[in-house]
Amino acid sequence: MSVMETTKPTTKKRRLRPVDRTFIRAFSSYTPPADLTVSQWAEGYRVLSRESSAEAGPWRNSRTPYLVEPMDAFSDPRVRHLTMVASSQVGKSEFILNCIGYAIDQDPGSMLYIQPNIEDAKKFSRRRIAPMVRDCPTLKRKVADAKGRDSANTVQEKSFPGGALSIIGSNSPAALASTPVRYIFGDERDRWALSAGTEGDPWKLADARTITYYNAKLVDVSTCTVKGASPIADAFDDGTQERWKHQCPHCGEWHEIDFDDIKFDFETFKAGRKTDYKVTGVWWCCPSCACISTEEEMRSQPARWEADNQEAISKGHRSFWLNGFASPWQPWAKIVYEFLDARKDPRKLQVVYNTKLGKLWEDRGGLASEDDMLARREDYGTRADGSPVELPEGVLVLTCGVDTQDDRLEYEVVGWGHYGESWGIKKGVIMGDPNDDEVWLRLDDVVEHIYKFESGRGLTVSLTFVDSGGHKTQSVYKQCRARMGKHVFAIKGKGGDGEPYTRPPSKVKIVVNGRTLGETWLYTIGVDAGKADILKGSLLVLEPGPKYCHFNRAPEAGYDYRYFTGLMSEVQEETLERGRKRTAWKVLKGHERNEPLDCRNYAMAALRVLDPDMDTVERRLKGTPEQKAVQPQRTRRRGAVRRQTAADDW
Repeated sequence: MSVMETTKPTTKKRRLRPVDRTFIRAFSSYTPPADLTVSQWAEGYRVLSRESSAEAGPWRNSRTPYLVEPMDAFSDPRVRHLTMVASSQVGKSEFILNCIGYAIDQDPGSMLYIQPNIEDAKKFSRRRIAPMVRDCPTLKRKVADAKGRDSANTVQEKSFPGGALSIIGSNSPAALASTPVRYIFGDERDRWALSAGTEGDPWKLADARTITYYNAKLVDVSTCTVKGASPIADAFDDGTQERWKHQCPHCGEWHEIDFDDIKFDFETFKAGRKTDYKVTGVWWCCPSCACISTEEEMRSQPARWEADNQEAISKGHRSFWLNGFASPWQPWAKIVYEFLDARKDPRKLQVVYNTKLGKLWEDRGGLASEDDMLARREDYGTRADGSPVELPEGVLVLTCGVDTQDDRLEYEVVGWGHYGESWGIKKGVIMGDPNDDEVWLRLDDVVEHIYKFESGRGLTVSLTFVDSGGHKTQSVYKQCRARMGKHVFAIKGKGGDGEPYTRPPSKVKIVVNGRTLGETWLYTIGVDAGKADILKGSLLVLEPGPKYCHFNRAPEAGYDYRYFTGLMSEVQEETLERGRKRTAWKVLKGHERNEPLDCRNYAMAALRVLDPDMDTVERRLKGTPEQKAVQPQRTRRRGAVRRQTAADDW
């Protein structure tokens, strides 16, 4: 029986309010979602738009099998946070679009899509989101018509039954900190603003908006950028750390196709004034069996995601890393060609590293990586009594460089031979306040220790330079004055173009609690010159001999991964100041701890001041079982009064 049949003839027909009509329309279009994963939904309903895809038409999972697992992770109730580090042209934008489309159609809720800035966000909305809605019938029925007078579909706002999609930039603090949302989609996160106005980290602001939802989802996708300063790489490390690996057709082992394992042949030719390249062959070399496979062979091999941190699933975070060699739209030869074309320009090469090779960039000016330096370490040997050999043959003189921090001294003892060849003997840390005498007594143990060769002969440190910069200047002055007899002297580093590496010392007053306690010698060191000698000279030498740097493999020697990260922590940059080119040393992002470089710099400056006759030292060393420390040359300022002691006159 209808409503009209039960109403008395004298009763007026009740008119529905606008809000009731809106509710009825929304409810009538709502149907319970099908039990689909994102990949199933995409293959069933997603249509690629002609203006945004080279392969317009129905979505096919078979074209990008590596996206199936990440997509299905979005529809997995165990997963709250989904991270993808991806090269260009692998389909990362389509991955985000499929997740958005699935959520609108199957599991609606309030959404926030974030690009680096509002201009990028609007462009993505017009060029990618709007065409997807237009060409997918199931989405077109649900998202409000953009052409209506009162349409809730704008460039930055897409409304649909059960929710709305807001499209913003990372530099929009008001938008990031407003109403709660269930879904967060962060695109190109490594290019986001460092802070949303004065509100802080944009990602944390966005994440805070999801706390009221037990079923919230956070998705961040980006190409990686600079090592140590890549938020997307940090997010990857926090997740399951999954990589797309292929099975070797020869040995059956599974490996990621990494650029380090790519072998290629090419020809060089001149095209006018430009050098160009022709790639004649590209192969993958299996890290397990060293067998060679072609691109065609590897594309037909089974592939799967493998996690290095599977335990992260317990906190609901899956992370994926995908490089350009997985893409069906990028032949390997094209990637190699782009590498060859960019290899002489660091700015171009970084783009290739990030967007094609899927690698973090670190401009080392030709230096090897930390892993390469670790592999280069040597076994200095063992003496007959079982004790380690501290000094390899070739070492003639020892110096020590000390960096002063508020809570510690860091030092390195370096051995020197003919023509600048060096050996890392000992890198260590003495914890404690440099104002305390105990800290300096422990430094005495380092500089007075007899470091021994395999034969039992030994050397002590000839000259030690201690940095007096920072907050402990007067303590350094005081302690160095007390140790001049042990050849321990204070130094002050001075940067800038044209500063000489070493110069004669000068006298400085020691002032403690307003009282002048005397004077001591201070050496001024041109630290930029020393850094250039180390980073653009010695560390680039690959064969033992002049200027080559040796490092001790023994764990107690202290030459670990952290040491090499600090040793190679700076890069020289060219700047333009008032129309003049200048160079300056800049600490690489992610390498803020540069004490190993400073210690090596001071130890090398000590050698320069010492200026020993290596031939004479070698003859003396071979002629006696025990060799005393080489004495630094005396330096006295012109006009100086001859009343100081001999120990002062260094």
